[in-house]
Amino acid sequence: MSTRSRVPYEKTSSGKVLTPPDSTPLRLGAFSWLFPYRSALAAVGLALLIGGIVTFAAFASSTSMSLGDSLAGLLGTGDRATVMLVREFRLPRIAVGLMVGAALGIAGCLTQTLAGNRLATPDVIGVNDGATAAVVASVVGSSTGMIGDWWLGPLGAAAAAMLVVACAGGAGHAGYRILVVGIGVSTVIGAVTDLVMSRENDNTAGGVFLWTVGSLNGRDWGVGTPLVYLLVVLVPLALVAGSRLQLLRFDDDMAATLGVNVSRVRAVTLALAVVLSGIAVGIGGPIAFVALAAPVLAARLSGPTRVPIIGSALVGAALVAGADALGRVIAPVEIPVGVVTSVLGGPFLLWVLFGKTSDRPSRTGKA
Repeated sequence: MSTRSRVPYEKTSSGKVLTPPDSTPLRLGAFSWLFPYRSALAAVGLALLIGGIVTFAAFASSTSMSLGDSLAGLLGTGDRATVMLVREFRLPRIAVGLMVGAALGIAGCLTQTLAGNRLATPDVIGVNDGATAAVVASVVGSSTGMIGDWWLGPLGAAAAAMLVVACAGGAGHAGYRILVVGIGVSTVIGAVTDLVMSRENDNTAGGVFLWTVGSLNGRDWGVGTPLVYLLVVLVPLALVAGSRLQLLRFDDDMAATLGVNVSRVRAVTLALAVVLSGIAVGIGGPIAFVALAAPVLAARLSGPTRVPIIGSALVGAALVAGADALGRVIAPVEIPVGVVTSVLGGPFLLWVLFGKTSDRPSRTGKA
């Protein structure tokens, strides 16, 4: 299941390297730039899809509110309760879902590329479980049933990541080792979290359980605003890390020859993935399979030449926002977004495990 690949380039009959098959050179005087037209087309298509999902989510209701009432609330012409429900609860929830999905998609893309394995995502290697445990631990002894502060998520994720890396012997190129150790750490942390919840009263355990399966219920601009600021800082850093990871997909020696500090790139990439994942889990809970599915789908859309950071963010945003909207309309009662993504993620995981891998040639001997 490796994601380490030889980047495909077009060649002439003499073997001279020209341009990647998914790009076209643009020149302006002495300057030239390879425009990734396939990635650009995929991004435009995903942006249009997200626009449709946002429109659907804005009108999707788990109550008896009609489309006309939702439109009146959106435009501010309805009664006070309707306007409040749509503008102050539904729209912020949609925005938060988009940002949480984007963070999970980028985190999954970084960890998959770093470990060279499609299955090496934050929710598999223990990072998400660490974030969950930190938030759950903060409600021990509480009688309100409210989850703890979202910023505890990154702290728990960082602790879990350090434990996994230490047990795996470093964040090197042996992706299978991080995967196996991460599964073990994830199992232990998950068991401890379940033990903590089982010792709490019914009110606290019931309130926290809904969040532990992944839920955006009640999320508003109180968490959305700081999330915007964090993503403004973290996404550009992830793009820079992605450009460096492209060179690591050859091998360490070649990357070092090209001027890449391999150990520094790995450390920074892992730190970014942990922070992004921890933030997403702290706000929306451990929403399953998004970090796995988003990079795989993004790579299929944009091609194997580049690390699909932007594509993964867009796919992740679409998955979370779409699943949250579906959960509000497909059943008489609202279904948490994490349950919807888990139902959809099972068949997708089988597709990843047994699907064709011809578009992902791997280096000899790499897992």
